Amino acid sequence: MSEQDARATAPDTAPDSAPTTAPSVAPGGRLVTGIAWAVLLLGLWLWGREATDVREGISRPATGDMAAAGRPPDVPLPPAHTPLGDARPQRLDVPGLGIDAPVVARGLDGKGAIEPPPFDQPGAVGWYAAGVTPGAVGTALMVGHVDTETRPAVFYELSTLEPGETIRVVRDDAEVAEFTVDDVQVLTRDGFDAQQAYGPRDSERAELRLITCGGTFDRATAGYTANVVVSAYLTGTAS
Repeated sequence: MSEQDARATAPDTAPDSAPTTAPSVAPGGRLVTGIAWAVLLLGLWLWGREATDVREGISRPATGDMAAAGRPPDVPLPPAHTPLGDARPQRLDVPGLGIDAPVVARGLDGKGAIEPPPFDQPGAVGWYAAGVTPGAVGTALMVGHVDTETRPAVFYELSTLEPGETIRVVRDDAEVAEFTVDDVQVLTRDGFDAQQAYGPRDSERAELRLITCGGTFDRATAGYTANVVVSAYLTGTAS
């Protein structure tokens, strides 16, 4: 992917045809800070809420359809499923986007930000292992790169998800937690609300957040101006 292709050119309010990309880092390549910015804010938010008790708080083309983000669902959403017990995630499956990705446990770095997946694993998804396990009550958090300097990465099409679509997490207890997307948002740095991005929508549900970058490429900061946040909640299980 060329440098021009790798940059998001859509304004914060963009037509449906505007491309949306998000940052990642290739070995020896450029450093773009959109995900780092989001997870740093997350680290600070968790620190402020005493992160050791997080659970109490809390196959179509990549069109970059920024206008679709947050679009009300066209179909009724299913009821929430009773939360599961704790079990570590192994794989993330998003059938509508053709994603079938390994999940790697990540912690916080020295600046209090969640470590993203290793740069040499652009097809992996990072899970915040000190927080909630997917399917348990609370909000489980996952982050991923969108592109490298040469090719799309795991969350390249994340902004094209819509309410009602399915996300599955394969867990190490042989249970598959099935989530339904209920909201897709593009949150800019200006007026960013960490509670809105990371906090639970319903404290009794098992919820999931998938996070990557969006907005426009800022040459001055070598980063992106927004983050794509997909919210989903547990609606079923499978073996």
